[in-house]
Amino acid sequence: MINPTLLLFDIEGTLHVAGQPIAGAVGALGSLRQAGYLIRFITNTTTKTAEQLQQQLHHLGFVVEAGELLSAAQLARLAATNLANTYGRPIRIWPVVDQAILPEFAGFAVDETKPDLVIVGDIGDGWTWPLINRVFLALQHGAQLVALHRNKFWQTPDGLHVDIGFLVAGFEAVTGQVAQVMGKPASACFAQILAHAGVDAAQALMVGDDLDSDVLGAQACGLTGVLVKTGKFREGQLVGRAVQPDVILASVADLPAWLAAQQQP
Repeated sequence: MINPTLLLFDIEGTLHVAGQPIAGAVGALGSLRQAGYLIRFITNTTTKTAEQLQQQLHHLGFVVEAGELLSAAQLARLAATNLANTYGRPIRIWPVVDQAILPEFAGFAVDETKPDLVIVGDIGDGWTWPLINRVFLALQHGAQLVALHRNKFWQTPDGLHVDIGFLVAGFEAVTGQVAQVMGKPASACFAQILAHAGVDAAQALMVGDDLDSDVLGAQACGLTGVLVKTGKFREGQLVGRAVQPDVILASVADLPAWLAAQQQP
């Protein structure tokens, strides 16, 4: 029997797709909150600040309380702060990220030539061969590679689009580095949320549409993984997988009923 106290939710593809709420998602989260579950939102979205993401969810009708949402950019800032403490000096960073989330890195010195950290995020068509080569050279000169996430693809209104995991793998291949990944499925990401909530992994359940980053990543850290068949989910992703999700649901709207059924003798 699965009896969690903490529910973690991916956002894009799980609660909404391109700004349109998944049918029944708002009501489902409302009933789960009323039932007394602790709720956290965890996202690899790197084109909005945590504050913007919270405002977007509020606009869509979801309740998000203070401290319930954690983004990959927030984790990257924490990593940079920890590194500065290790060095015992201010560090130089190069945030190759969307302009919208640059405020998350306020207070750090920016150096695009010889940074201590190169922080890679989503910049869409801003990726060019000259920029890729500049990042490569910075890494060759000793900068550490920090990836806000390494998702393979994401869901858009006109289908799946390749994500920055493609570039992160490329930078690793040409430099020999292993990127420090901030978002899901990094164990540090899940550990940070569990510690903040004061809950053990065995008491937590992760709900998402990304088989690798959301579900299998959570399961590898000891959480229960729930895959929803919305957003980027495709049936073929499950074929031939040695490890399967703990639970598969049509959508997050089905979660309250499934959890209630777990409590039946």
